[in-house]
Amino acid sequence: MIDTHCHLSDPRLARQLAEVLARAAAAGVQRMVSIATDRDDWHATLAITRGRDNIRCALGIHPNYAHEASLEQLAELKQVQADPCVVALGEMGLDYHYDFAPKDRQKIFFQGQLEIARQYHRPVVIHCREATDDCLAILKDFPEISCDFHCFTGTMAESRKILDGGYLMGFTGAVTFKNNDYLRQIAALVPLDRLMVETDAPYLTPEPMRKQKINEPAMVVHVARVLAAVHGKTFEEIEKVTSENARRFYRWK
Repeated sequence: MIDTHCHLSDPRLARQLAEVLARAAAAGVQRMVSIATDRDDWHATLAITRGRDNIRCALGIHPNYAHEASLEQLAELKQVQADPCVVALGEMGLDYHYDFAPKDRQKIFFQGQLEIARQYHRPVVIHCREATDDCLAILKDFPEISCDFHCFTGTMAESRKILDGGYLMGFTGAVTFKNNDYLRQIAALVPLDRLMVETDAPYLTPEPMRKQKINEPAMVVHVARVLAAVHGKTFEEIEKVTSENARRFYRWK
């Protein structure tokens, strides 16, 4: 199984990285993609990824950090695409839930990163919160780019718009939460070839592990079990199809 979205550079995971990776392997999580969200995080994530065949990374500027980033960092983001550990750009996008960064500035960095993805033929990991229409409007100008809307927690109508756009959707521990029946209903309607599983570790610990405050890649199996149940598939079937989707999306042979 592949955890398609985690943050191994987060100190809560990085300080026990050997143990985290060992527990992932014991759970059958053979690969993981570590996501970086700002310039400092790019270099921390690259340091973790280099020399490990089972980890790849995506580097980007998170919309909630757009107010702290400089436009010069987009040039540096281009440069690090040459590193063989990098398989995608992101996470990037728009976040209207928080007001950390002005919307216009978020859009500038979103579009700037999409231009890089176009130039380097990279897939992108999308962070979209309460901004689906604006995200999709921007993405219309980049039809050749493959996108994964990570950690989907939106509405049924929003999910249909994303699927109509031809994009993938990633589900985290949120789909396992007891009060999230609506999200399981949405997940059940996502075509299997568009489905991704992720932890977003160290966040969003899934049921039945909620008492463990720090999520980690080993727990992606709990997300997969819920998705298997809502699709009427076995765990092994979901494991196979989501791993195939991840390898295809990230071009990870």
